[in-house]
Amino acid sequence: GWFLPGLLACSAKGCLLSAQTVRVWLKRDGGQYWPSVFHTMTVPCSCMSFNPETRRLSVGTDAGTICEFILSEDYNKMTPALTYQAHQGRVTVVLLVLEMEWLLSAGQDRSFSWHCSESGQPLGTHRTAAWVSGLQFDVETRHAFVGDQSGQVTILKLEQDSCSLVTTFKGHTGHVTALCWDPGQRVLFSGSSDRSIIMWDIGGRKGTAIELQGHHEKVQGLCYASHTRQLISCSADGSIVVWNMDVTRQETPEWLDSDSCQKCEQPFFWNFKQMWDSKKIGLRQHHCRKCGRAVCGKCSSRRSTIPLMGFEFEVRVCDGCHESISDEDRAPTATFHDSKHSVVYMHYEPTSGTLLTSGADKVIKPVLPVVTFLTPPA
Repeated sequence: GWFLPGLLACSAKGCLLSAQTVRVWLKRDGGQYWPSVFHTMTVPCSCMSFNPETRRLSVGTDAGTICEFILSEDYNKMTPALTYQAHQGRVTVVLLVLEMEWLLSAGQDRSFSWHCSESGQPLGTHRTAAWVSGLQFDVETRHAFVGDQSGQVTILKLEQDSCSLVTTFKGHTGHVTALCWDPGQRVLFSGSSDRSIIMWDIGGRKGTAIELQGHHEKVQGLCYASHTRQLISCSADGSIVVWNMDVTRQETPEWLDSDSCQKCEQPFFWNFKQMWDSKKIGLRQHHCRKCGRAVCGKCSSRRSTIPLMGFEFEVRVCDGCHESISDEDRAPTATFHDSKHSVVYMHYEPTSGTLLTSGADKVIKPVLPVVTFLTPPA
């Protein structure tokens, strides 16, 4: 099933999408959620977006259509409004931009589209390198951030009936699984199946990309608490990590190329000439995560966390860098929590301080209050 956190977060109500039905769940006086109205779809549902101001619910389907409903003020009635013929394959992401009256969507047909949400008419489409798995939009600049299964993130500038390619960047070795946009700091966060998160500094115009390594399984969701400047991420193994982004973080260095260890000058195993000349057996190449130098195993036998570089787990560092890392440098910049189920979707609502996780076990878990672990580290 899929969880619609907007209703629960803004109105103490929830919506569960299961098989071919869309259901609204109301929170009763006893604190339990009970089903209210439901609508049966003709095809399975794949994704949804809810706007609490207008109570417009947009539901993507496996058939490529997007069905829009208007919910009544008491959330006891669903009225069909529009049907968008958006894609030729399964809809993967749908996003209503109320300020522009646009409905953005992407599908497994490798296309990104936007429609007029007043008339339902198509406005434009853009072909993507692979099917889109993440989508964010900046109202101020009309930039759409599109993450896809190739690991690529594309920035598009949208107009009423056209779009232009701004730039494309790729830093993940796996496919993009989640995107999160902070319009205040103008920073984009991307999560991936490679278990990493990258913070892209869009507003700084310096091309800065900060890596965050704190998950053992693929990243499934990202949320940003702007009032505390903390990023919340979850992964398939159920772990939830809260990152303090109110610190000066450092970019990880480029890994340097060398035919021999840049510490002891021992040849690596492919350097036949130096092996023959020095009569030494070639060694395996490694890299120090702090300085990026190519080193042998003997010269990089130590391990350390480097939180300001995003390494919350111990990683390989050369002996020289290990000596330079102080206890203060090892102070963690993230806290770790266990959701007790394999998370497939997550939402954070800052107004109520509620974190909601939906798991592969078909269980939805509201966590109250989240502010207990969203307090910035001392």
